[in-house]
Amino acid sequence: MLNMIRTAFAAVVVAGALMLLPSAAYAADPISVEGLLKDGWEIAGYASNFEGRSLILFKHKDKSYLAQCSVLYDVTRTNRVVTNCYEVR
Repeated sequence: MLNMIRTAFAAVVVAGALMLLPSAAYAADPISVEGLLKDGWEIAGYASNFEGRSLILFKHKDKSYLAQCSVLYDVTRTNRVVTNCYEVR
C-alpha cells in the first residue's frame, strides 16, 4: 500500500513538473500589457469582477491568434498588481 502511494505521489510530481515546462520557456521573454500595446496590439475585449481581477483580450492585425492578460489588484500583497499574459491559439 505504501509503495502504491509513493508511486502515485511521484507521478503527480512529474506531471506537475511537466506542466511547468511551457511556462518556463516564456520566462525569458515575458509578455506584458505594456509590451503588447507597444507592439501594435489592440484591446479586443475586457471583463472584470468584484474581486479585483480583470481579463483583457488583445488582437493584432498581422497575427492569427489572440493574447490575453489576467490582471489582479490585491492590496494585501507587496506587489499589488499581478499580471499574467499569454498567447491564446
